[in-house]
Amino acid sequence: MINNKIITVVLPAYNAAKTLEITYNEIPFDIVDEVILVDDLSRDDTIKVAKDLGIKHIVEHQQNKGYGGNQKSCYAKALELNSDIVIMLHPDYQYTPKLIQSMCYLIANDVYQVVLGSRILGRGALRGGMPMYKYISNRFLTMSQNILMNQKLSEYHTGYRAFSKEVLQRINYQANSDDFIFDNQMLAQICFAGYEIAEITCPTKYFEEASSINLRRSTIYGLGVLLTSMSYFLQKIKLANFEIFTLNK
Repeated sequence: MINNKIITVVLPAYNAAKTLEITYNEIPFDIVDEVILVDDLSRDDTIKVAKDLGIKHIVEHQQNKGYGGNQKSCYAKALELNSDIVIMLHPDYQYTPKLIQSMCYLIANDVYQVVLGSRILGRGALRGGMPMYKYISNRFLTMSQNILMNQKLSEYHTGYRAFSKEVLQRINYQANSDDFIFDNQMLAQICFAGYEIAEITCPTKYFEEASSINLRRSTIYGLGVLLTSMSYFLQKIKLANFEIFTLNK
């Protein structure tokens, strides 16, 4: 807890049995109050490992709802627990939990309402084993998004994110896709609502157990990202035209 804020880490899990323990053990429990694991119908022992670790809040999906659907359950449960700050951390150990303190301090002290752990700000992405095609795609998509959405983020595709309660209550994340594009849709909603987003440098690790999507799904994701950004751009133009029309009446 920082400044009397209830801090909750949410773990959207799918076949995370091999990496859950090492991820969980690095969570800074000197400030973290609650941990929620949502299992999206894993085919391994993720639930057993979670129970053995003593995770109190375990949500088991009875059908696979997808990455976005998993996060919806994560945030709904976190709000149910009256969390003030919610950190979404992948339990595949691709991102280090050691940055949680830094991310939370920014929100707890009302500097920012949203904080991303960026793999691109430093040189950690390629050093950590990010495939070159993913790195190039990340840079192209981020550049396109920054232009269309009038932002200056280093990347939109990190899976390491922290949100204030206010943000989660204000945006309608339940309306988003249940697939991987959920992350980008959520950031678009946050930007549209006028929130500033902070980023901190985050090392990353790519290895066999770390979750990843294949080339076909990556392509679908990329197209979805561009569509989301274009929709944002068009909505902003529509809003600006409406405001001009209203002023001229």
